Amino acid sequence: MSIAEGAFHILSGMLQSRAGVVLGREKSYFLESRLLPVATRAGLRGVDDLAVALTRAGSETLAAEAVEAMLNNETFFYRDTAPFDLLRRTVLPELRQTRQSLKTLRIWCAAASTGQEPYSIAMMFADDAAAWAGWRIEIVATDLSRRALDRAENGLYSQFEVQRGLPIQSLVRHFDKEGEQWRLARDVRQRVRFRQANLCHPFAHLGRFDVVLCRNVLMYFDLPTRSDILARIRKQMPEDGCLLLGAAETVLGLDSAFRPDWENRGLYRIDATEPRRAA
Repeated sequence: MSIAEGAFHILSGMLQSRAGVVLGREKSYFLESRLLPVATRAGLRGVDDLAVALTRAGSETLAAEAVEAMLNNETFFYRDTAPFDLLRRTVLPELRQTRQSLKTLRIWCAAASTGQEPYSIAMMFADDAAAWAGWRIEIVATDLSRRALDRAENGLYSQFEVQRGLPIQSLVRHFDKEGEQWRLARDVRQRVRFRQANLCHPFAHLGRFDVVLCRNVLMYFDLPTRSDILARIRKQMPEDGCLLLGAAETVLGLDSAFRPDWENRGLYRIDATEPRRAA
């Protein structure tokens, strides 16, 4: 059963207005698969009826559940490998040298979903603890989905989730078996602070960051929204800050304040010759 045109317009419009995510009509199957369980729990016959219900007064709780269901929380440990190699080989050694007098470092993982990305970084610091002795390392992870953040803070993962990208030595060193699941060690979990945040809304309250990972999320927004988010990220970073995007993402044509590091794909540095654009 396909979603009616009017229902798709209501649902996709709500997702864009609340989360900034743009869906084409070809994504009808995606909405139907994600929202049918929501409709069923609400006692509705299907997704078309759900769309109608969302136009009525007093539907805020149902709307929040629908938006949660439509968000893509795909992630896994050390996803794509290359960005973590970049951090380990290039970005973190550079910052360790330039921040030596202050010994402070702040990292932001935007759209962190259920936590595998920030926890991967936290495990990197734990594995290289001697090099970072005496440093104050703060990893902030944000996501729009409260449900995803609750899972992330809990640090409990299935066998399938720990098999996706996690080296066996990291599993043995940093996880404890709990029944059929695996719990990340408390000392690693404590290295990450989780906050709910919508990239389409102001996020200046999060503070300044030396490194920002905003991977595999900009591609879901339209071009003006991407440009706006990048401009506001730039305002949160020092002149030598580093931005990492997903393999299919770029700042080219969106924000001239960042320039690609041509030797390291996915890494963007701040172009100090460009004035900061008001966000």
